[in-house]
Amino acid sequence: MKIDGGCHCGAIAYEAEVDPDKTSICHCTDCQQLTGTAFRVTVPAPEAQYRITRGAPKIYIKTTADSGTPRAHAFCADCGSHLYATSVGDGPKVYGIRAGTARQRQELLPRAEKWHASALHWLPRFESVEVTSEGA
Repeated sequence: MKIDGGCHCGAIAYEAEVDPDKTSICHCTDCQQLTGTAFRVTVPAPEAQYRITRGAPKIYIKTTADSGTPRAHAFCADCGSHLYATSVGDGPKVYGIRAGTARQRQELLPRAEKWHASALHWLPRFESVEVTSEGA
């Protein structure tokens, strides 16, 4: 599925090819803190299928709390919109696109929940998704 989107202020835009069935919810404590809410919804795109078409994101390197792996988080330096996260260093990249930044976000139905042990207790259960213990 082809998607496109960008940050809230319009300074950064992208396009990508994604498999919408790989859209997931992450409940890890890093995603909670980075979003300022209960979880994050992400859809992966291989490096060859993701392209920035306008602007340049600022990159923040964070060592994840749950796995200890460094991740590059990209966001707009003007409006603060989170755009994606990916691995650091050499090797093929997979961009974890923040679903809320895609114009097609209504079509990106989460199919899995990750790090569910960290889910906030007051959240309702998402009955249509598979719960996994792996990270995002």
